[in-house]
Amino acid sequence: MKPDTSNPLKPPAGSRSVGTSSHSFGERRDTPISSLEKWLLRNLIKTIGDPPLRVVLWDGKEIFRTDPEPNTGMIIHSRAALWRLLSNPGLQFGDEYCAGHIDVEGGLVNFVETLHRARPLLSDTSHLKRLVMALLNRPRRNTLLGSRENIQHHYDIGNDFYRLWLDQELQYTCAYFPDPGMSLEAAQVAKVDHVCRKLQLKPGEQVVEAGCGWGATALHMARHYGVSVKAFNISHEQIVAARQLAKAEGLQSQVEFIEDDYRNITGRFDAFVSIGMLEHVGVEHYRDLGEVINRTLSPSGRGLIHSIGQTQPEAFNAWVEKRIFPGAYPPTLQQMLSVLEPWAFSVLDVENLRLHYAKTTAHWLTRFEQHADEIETMFDEAFVRAWRLYLSLSIASFNTGALQLFQVLFTRRGNNDLPWSRAYLYAPNNK
Repeated sequence: MKPDTSNPLKPPAGSRSVGTSSHSFGERRDTPISSLEKWLLRNLIKTIGDPPLRVVLWDGKEIFRTDPEPNTGMIIHSRAALWRLLSNPGLQFGDEYCAGHIDVEGGLVNFVETLHRARPLLSDTSHLKRLVMALLNRPRRNTLLGSRENIQHHYDIGNDFYRLWLDQELQYTCAYFPDPGMSLEAAQVAKVDHVCRKLQLKPGEQVVEAGCGWGATALHMARHYGVSVKAFNISHEQIVAARQLAKAEGLQSQVEFIEDDYRNITGRFDAFVSIGMLEHVGVEHYRDLGEVINRTLSPSGRGLIHSIGQTQPEAFNAWVEKRIFPGAYPPTLQQMLSVLEPWAFSVLDVENLRLHYAKTTAHWLTRFEQHADEIETMFDEAFVRAWRLYLSLSIASFNTGALQLFQVLFTRRGNNDLPWSRAYLYAPNNK
């Protein structure tokens, strides 16, 4: 299975090949842009904050340029692509880029960062525009069935694909770089240790993990902290791989990987952990997640939720939600806390690792590009362009603060067995 990059998938005959900088557009015979089209395009650029960029059309003519001269811009290869872009820019820019109908000058990351820095605040966006965009780009639901379909769309496209560009243990969440120069592998280990230290895990404790990926966190907890873990996930591909790893390491008696939805978690646990799952839950189901935590966490239990977030409650990027991460939504910190507040959990610590995620995704994009030809053979050119765009969007979003990465640590309100400072987080390893 692969992400839906349709509409359309294939570049048209005669379109410019990926990565070139020429403005020669083959045998296209589109007539020059009309006054109405110029006005509509100029209005679009104005509504997204007048970012400093240039626009070049199918005939090679530059029709828009800011002053001073910008270092990035886009090339629109056909009139049809222009009209699709104008009809729904949040979705169609990505679709047209993946199909080869739009290209970017100056690098994708730079282009997206330029857009983000110019983008008006939510409070400056009209209610009508927000309503129209919400109606055009309705996210997929995260019901029991919908969640499984959404997760399969992204995570079950083949473990071999992810092995090409993730770290050796296939950790697909924000790494932690206490030393900015450390490798991705070392930073991913540091992330899991950072989480385990925050949770103050002790040998013999029972841990539940909601959304376990390929199992690296659960196995690390068992291997280095002596805990037993029940890890839940609805991605079949990931669960199969995680069980194989547990068996290979002889940890199957300590770690149980369960192919099931978080809403079906039962039992009693000393620690609850969720790394990179809340983005797939949906705000309308936050109370369900809170209820699960409340019924399963022991009186002295601790919990940690690690999630992509944002500073204002805006709809997720329409193209990413539609084509890459269906059903995804990055919550604000206030929305994250709504998981905990109905049951009066006590929040102990909130940390933002936004720049760590920018560095993580930069590592991923570098590795992805090193294997781009191989990935194109596995899928096709449109797939490569889609994931190149997705990873570039991620880097730019974390660099500019359009996205955040929150870690929220919590416990029961009556639990007084707490450290007096954060010094325990940075003491020498006690694994």
